[in-house]
Amino acid sequence: MLRYLKRNPSLTVGIGFLGVLVVFIAVGMILIDPEDARPLSAPALHPPSWAYPFGTDRQGRDLFAAMVVGTPLTLRIGFIAGILGVVIGTILAFVAGFYRGIVDTAIRGVADIGLTVPGLLILIIIAVSVRGGLTVNQMALVVASLAWLNPTRTIRSQVLTLRERGYVEVARLSGMNGPEIIFFEMIPNLLPYLGATLVNAVSAAILASIGLEVLGLGPLEAPTLGMTLYWVNFNAAIINGWWWWWMAPIVIILLVFLGLFFMTVGLDEIANPRLRRSI
Repeated sequence: MLRYLKRNPSLTVGIGFLGVLVVFIAVGMILIDPEDARPLSAPALHPPSWAYPFGTDRQGRDLFAAMVVGTPLTLRIGFIAGILGVVIGTILAFVAGFYRGIVDTAIRGVADIGLTVPGLLILIIIAVSVRGGLTVNQMALVVASLAWLNPTRTIRSQVLTLRERGYVEVARLSGMNGPEIIFFEMIPNLLPYLGATLVNAVSAAILASIGLEVLGLGPLEAPTLGMTLYWVNFNAAIINGWWWWWMAPIVIILLVFLGLFFMTVGLDEIANPRLRRSI
């Protein structure tokens, strides 16, 4: 494993960025009181200091505590939506690409049409229609409602090529039925590609959730990264020069997306033999 990581620097860098976030969250959970991430009854705005390493916002929240509590919430939204999107997309892709026919035409048509419609617009309509505001888990489900479209299209194209491979023909001749061929022959060969697709779906889900939250359509009581940026915009922190308020979430978001991007590149190298480096 260590030898492979040395010749796959993208995967190593991606794991490194995400590892920094894991250490930040783990150490932060030891140092902070989660109640500090909630607004205070007597709010006060403070720049970074020994008492408040990341400063406080106008609601009186300790931004260090807000980042420690909010980063896992943002990642949870991304992972729930990404996993649901890839699972649904994989099922639809195998059904469409392996069995073809009318089912393939219908699934392909829905996916192609869905990808032409602006996704953020649809998510805004869905989020607005939820009464009483969204919770973190509801936000994940809202984002997941469109997260299956791109995986369905890309995985289907891979299934179309795999179904014509020689080992699939041998499996058919040996008497294996369709589900057996899919589970025992095709999915194992697509695992690296499915891993890269999952990481990409998680990244897209996090981006979509942050976009909705910045517009004020997220869980208002949760200190997620997107909601922190919403309050930054609501209070005009950039114009007023409160740089510490927006600096922390921007840096963490940058670490998240860089880590996921490099992991996608590294996993793509595993899935694509043409990109593999020699030892």
